[in-house]
Amino acid sequence: MPEPGPPRTPETRARDQRRMKAILVAVAALAFATAPAAFPFAGFDPDQFPVPQVDPPVQPAGYAFAIWGPIYLWLLASAAFGVVRRGDAPEWDPPRWPLIGSLAIGAAWLAVAQVSPVWATILIWAMLILALVALSRTPTSDQWLLRAPLALYAGWLTAASWVSIGLTGAGYEIALGQYGWAIGALLGALATAALVLTRLPRIPLYAVAVVWALVAVAVANWSGIWSLVVLSLAGAVAVAALGYRSARA
Repeated sequence: MPEPGPPRTPETRARDQRRMKAILVAVAALAFATAPAAFPFAGFDPDQFPVPQVDPPVQPAGYAFAIWGPIYLWLLASAAFGVVRRGDAPEWDPPRWPLIGSLAIGAAWLAVAQVSPVWATILIWAMLILALVALSRTPTSDQWLLRAPLALYAGWLTAASWVSIGLTGAGYEIALGQYGWAIGALLGALATAALVLTRLPRIPLYAVAVVWALVAVAVANWSGIWSLVVLSLAGAVAVAALGYRSARA
């Protein structure tokens, strides 16, 4: 019979668990990044709502969604680095479970969004909450390999979550109408961004993603609703200022 190996200590088990979570992050990031190939999605179909949402004012201009390219690539690079170089690093471990949860939900989100805007809205808020929890647990070291991609991801999710609220509220004709829901969604996104940026230091890319979305809303409404243009651009300036402050914290 082979001789038994040395007993596994609690420290050894903890290292193994950290490595396993790093691998799960990589698997979830890969599933998330490749989901668009399996479930192409160009936005909600206007007829998915009881009140069709044709050219809704809360929706950013189409070019804004190109930000998903850098988000996908950066999250994949971060996950790969996490496996190869930080697999058993204790400081990389705290964000992993909420990040795995957010990415796993994200991998299924495109399929759900093609069936139910309501469930898509619920799921994108779950993605956002888990992403913010993960971001809040990132270490101050390896800023550009962990905190930065998570900040960009969480910032875009902040804007996207409120856009989804605005679309769903208007699409189901809940009280406010398209214009009212657009205003409410913008104010909600600004309040959320302000809360995050004043609570978490060194996340300027969170602000970059939110500003990118706000400017795209202004562009989408440039020839239409000037009050939304002004609110979006004023909000972008305010978020940029908070982002600058966060970068210097």
